[in-house]
Amino acid sequence: MWQRMQTVFLAIVVISMFLMIFFPIWVGADGDTTIKFYPMYLMRGEADVYHPYTWVSILAIASVTIGLIEITRFKNRLLQIKLGALNSLLMAGCMVTAILLARNLQNSYPGSFGFSLFLPAVGMVANSIANRFIRRDEKLVKESDRLR
Repeated sequence: MWQRMQTVFLAIVVISMFLMIFFPIWVGADGDTTIKFYPMYLMRGEADVYHPYTWVSILAIASVTIGLIEITRFKNRLLQIKLGALNSLLMAGCMVTAILLARNLQNSYPGSFGFSLFLPAVGMVANSIANRFIRRDEKLVKESDRLR
């Protein structure tokens, strides 16, 4: 399983989306109060606001789960391709949601984007490369079946 290139890229997808949960998406300030937007909540001083910020983490956790399922389904390449497409949609939704919420905060308070905002893009690139390798394997298997 790990000797296949697509498994390595799928592991990069899982790791990048998992790490996204723990790093801030946006960091700003409101006077003396520091505002940090994590995928699970918005921390304003000592107070935490969860809604609507939890949607980013829900999509990230769903993407991690689909990525793990996709790694274990290495014998069924067509299912892997479908799960890869679903995972791309989840990561795109996660990225769009994070950008919209961060831009909304950016308009209200001065701040900067964090490391976690760019991790879904890394995951999407790794997922598309993994899907390319999966398609190449499927094509190789179909060609070898024709020769028999």
